[in-house]
Amino acid sequence: MQLEQLTKLYSTRVDMALDKFLTATAGTSERLQEALQYSLLNGGKRLRPLLVYATGQALGADLTYCDRPAMAVELIHAYSLVHDDLPAMDDDDLRRGRPTCHKAFDEATAILTGDALQTLAFEALADEQQPAALALVKTLAQASGTQGMVAGQMLDLQGEGKLLSLEELQRLHSHKTGALIRAAVRMGALVAGANVDILKTLDAYATALGLAFQVQDDLLDIKGDEATLGKKTGSDALLHKATYPSLLGVEGAEQHAQALVKQACDRLNNLSGEWSSLVELANWSINRNF
Repeated sequence: MQLEQLTKLYSTRVDMALDKFLTATAGTSERLQEALQYSLLNGGKRLRPLLVYATGQALGADLTYCDRPAMAVELIHAYSLVHDDLPAMDDDDLRRGRPTCHKAFDEATAILTGDALQTLAFEALADEQQPAALALVKTLAQASGTQGMVAGQMLDLQGEGKLLSLEELQRLHSHKTGALIRAAVRMGALVAGANVDILKTLDAYATALGLAFQVQDDLLDIKGDEATLGKKTGSDALLHKATYPSLLGVEGAEQHAQALVKQACDRLNNLSGEWSSLVELANWSINRNF
């Protein structure tokens, strides 16, 4: 299946599942529900759900059992964006071409929306019919918290205005961006019952992919089109953040991204089966314009 078809199929699938899940879990606050829908059902690349589905499918998993992990990882991603946009963090006004949650509503609502999205992620996984439910919960919790994304966010804040080495920058982004990407791939494999060796190989693929994805994000912040990106460019420089282009130069960062994608795809050569979808997703990660 071509990447465009794959993206449309899986994006539509996870969006329908998320919409249904939000309706089923609606609480007493209409304003909170509106903010949740605004922040979650607003398009986006849906890369992380795509990785869950593509990995699960490559290993023969029933896609029905990939739905909840796909929803959960996107719920965590959405929560991270809502909180990342807050004035105390990156202070962004636009996300995907629309006012950020705290601008469309208010800061307190945005904080609570992020909190709700995070807890909904684990509610999505807590289903007795879900294969490997406990392993999925542990994987997502580790990727989201002090061993993953939140730790990376802290390192990012501490790194503002500092000259970081390439090793320090990759450590930061392997947590902030890479941890959730690794979790998405791993959860697709867990649903399929993958063994330890397969999980290890896929972790290596996802580690390289996560770094490549972040390099492209850094490049787009310099040379991307604001209308296409749906957010302002140049924010990294304004916040004095260490980035791959600032460390390696634009050309050097592009070469680094290409090397990381090659490293990721080379890992898949060690696995039997059909992995073209993950190869295509890796290549897309550094050729995208949004």
